[in-house]
Amino acid sequence: MPNTATAIAASETPPEPAKRKRGRPVQDASESLRQELLDQSARLFRDKGYGNTTVRDIAAATGIHAGSWFYHFKTKHDILVAVVELGLTQSLDEIEALGVAQLPAREALRRLIRQHLHTLLGPKQDYIPVMLYEWRSLEADAQRRIVGLLDRYEAVWDEVIGRLHQSGEWSMPTKLDRLLLFGALNWSVKWYKPNVGDSLDELAETALQFILRTA
Repeated sequence: MPNTATAIAASETPPEPAKRKRGRPVQDASESLRQELLDQSARLFRDKGYGNTTVRDIAAATGIHAGSWFYHFKTKHDILVAVVELGLTQSLDEIEALGVAQLPAREALRRLIRQHLHTLLGPKQDYIPVMLYEWRSLEADAQRRIVGLLDRYEAVWDEVIGRLHQSGEWSMPTKLDRLLLFGALNWSVKWYKPNVGDSLDELAETALQFILRTA
């Protein structure tokens, strides 16, 4: 048996740190890199266009080797699909969190417009603009998967617009009201300049007045 001094010394010796296994990175680091790839890809797709953005552009913007992003995505198209799906999922979560079904119809529309404009025009909001202008770059299977998210997003608006029709607050309603409304709001991506002129809240109020034609 070991003597007392030897036993005490052995108990006080710190264990050797476990050796880190080679292979895939830990989950947090992996997810952080994936998110950075999506953020930078969305920015590049918006600024340069999907067709003009190369794999090397994405790698350089993310600060990784050109082949490293294959761990997360097999093709550039896979990145585009992920950007669109993530953007729509986040936008859907945000408008569903507004609880517009419990609000008066006019206030519900105000909040929907404000949130939609923030998603389009706010700082680092590149995801939904990419969807708007790169939709045709998605392959047919990807488009079909994303249509379900779009339907849920539009259903929230349809409920509010329907209540405005019934109350008479939306004068002379048509069957194309939501499409024309989205067309007007989405086009703001082309002409709105941050920190020049109206704020996003002021723009939302102007849009509401334009749509409903009442103060």
